Amino acid sequence: MSPILVFSVIAGYFMVLMTIAHFTSKNSDAESFFTANRQSPWYLVAFGMIGASLSGVTFISVPGEVGNSQWAYFQMVLGYLLGYFVIAQVLLPLYYKMNLISIYQYLESRFGRSAYKTGAFFFLISRVIGAAFRLFLVATVLQIAFFDSFNIPFSVSVFVTIALIWLYTFKGGIKTIVWTDTLQTLFMLLAVGISIYIISSQLNLTFSDLSGIIRSSELSDVFIWDWQAPRNFFKQFFAGAFIAIVMTGLDQDMMQKNLTCRSLSDAKKNVFWFSIVLIFANLLFLSLGVLLYHFVDVHQIDLTQTTDGLYPYLAMNHFGVLGGVVFLLGVTAAAYSSADSALTALTTSFYIDFLDEDPGKSNQQKRTLVHLGFSVLIFLVIIIFEAINNDSVINSVFRVAGYTYGPLLGLYTFGLFSTRKVHDRWIPLICLTAPFLTYVINEYSVEWLGGYKFGFELLLVNGLLTFTGLLFLTKKS
Repeated sequence: MSPILVFSVIAGYFMVLMTIAHFTSKNSDAESFFTANRQSPWYLVAFGMIGASLSGVTFISVPGEVGNSQWAYFQMVLGYLLGYFVIAQVLLPLYYKMNLISIYQYLESRFGRSAYKTGAFFFLISRVIGAAFRLFLVATVLQIAFFDSFNIPFSVSVFVTIALIWLYTFKGGIKTIVWTDTLQTLFMLLAVGISIYIISSQLNLTFSDLSGIIRSSELSDVFIWDWQAPRNFFKQFFAGAFIAIVMTGLDQDMMQKNLTCRSLSDAKKNVFWFSIVLIFANLLFLSLGVLLYHFVDVHQIDLTQTTDGLYPYLAMNHFGVLGGVVFLLGVTAAAYSSADSALTALTTSFYIDFLDEDPGKSNQQKRTLVHLGFSVLIFLVIIIFEAINNDSVINSVFRVAGYTYGPLLGLYTFGLFSTRKVHDRWIPLICLTAPFLTYVINEYSVEWLGGYKFGFELLLVNGLLTFTGLLFLTKKS
C-alpha cells in the first residue's frame, strides 16, 4: 500500500470521528462529559463496549498468539461470563444505588479517605499502562505503513496517534465516546470478517472448507488440564472471571459507560448482551488466527515477524489493497475504541477523586489541562514500553493487570463481603505490599510450590494478599 493511500484512509476515518464529536458535543455541559446526562441507550453502550473490551490488543495479538498457545485464551474468555454475572448482580446495583460518577467513591463510604485515594491511584496506574500498551500497537502499524516511508521517528507516530484522540474527546467526553465506540466496534468486526473473506477467496475455500480447517487444526486446541501449566483450564477460567470483574466492574473506564444508561435495568441488559456477543467476537478473532497460519503454510511464507506482527504483515503485503485498507481501519478503530474512553476515564477519576472537584460545576480549563496531562503521560509510557518490551502485548496487558488490579479486587471484596471496620490510614501500605509479595511468590513458585507456574491467576494471589492484610487492620466497631 502506498503511504498516500494509508494517509487518505486514516484522514478520512478521523474526519468521520470529528464529525461525530462535533454533533455529540453540541450543548454539552459538565454532566455530559462525565455521565452523558445518563441518557445513553443500553444497546448502543453494549455494542460500543465490545470494541473497548477487545481493543487493538485483541485485534492484533490474539490472532498471532494462536501460534504460541492455540486457543487456550478461550478458556479465559469463558471465565468472563462468570465475571460479568457478578458485575450485573453485585456491582451495578451498588453503583446505581449510590448514584456514583467515580466508582471509587464507594471506597470512601466503606473504609475512609485513604482507601478511596488508594483505589483511585491503582486505577490511574492500571489504565495509563493499559491504554499505553494498546496504543503502542496502532502506533507501530502506522509507523510501518506510513511514517517509515518518510523516515519519521516512532515518537512522532505516537504523538500524532494520541493528539488525534485528544482532539475528539476533550470537549464531549463520555457522551461523544458512547457514539464513536459504536462506529469503531463496527469497523473492527467488519475488518476481521473481510479479512477472513479475502483468505477464503485467495485460497478458493468455501465456508464449509474454512470451518473444517479450523476444526481440524492443532492450533484450535482449547483445553489444557495439566495443573502445573500456566494455561491450565481452571487457572485460566477463574483468572478470566476475576479479570472481567476488575478490568470491567472495578474499572472507571468501563463502568463510566455503563453508568450512562438510563436505569439499572438498562445497565444490566447492556452487560448481559455485551457478554454474549463478546464470546462470539473472540471466537471470530481466534478463527482468524488459525486461518492466518494456514495461509502462511499454503503460500510457504517465510515469517520473521513476532506473533503481534503476523496479521499486520499479511494484511499489508498479501491481502491486496482492500485487505490493507480494512486492516488499517480495523486496527485504528480497535485501538482508539479503548484508548479514547480510557483517556476520558482517567480525566474523570483524577478530576473528581484527587482534585475533589464537583462534576456538576465543571471547570473546563482545569479539566482540559488534566486531559492534556494524561495524554502526555501515556505518550511517555508508550516510548518506554517500545524500548523494553519483548513479549506479545496481550500477555503484557494481563500480566501488568495482575499486579495493578489486585489491590482493587481485595479492597472491593473485603468491603462487599465483610462488615468489619479497618484502620483506614494503613490501607495504602497493605495495597502497596501485596503486589510486591505477589511478584516474589511468582519468581520462586517453581521451587516453593513443587514446579507450579503462575499464569494470569496472579491477580487472585494479589487480591487474596490484600484481603488478608485488611483482616489484620480490623478494629473494634
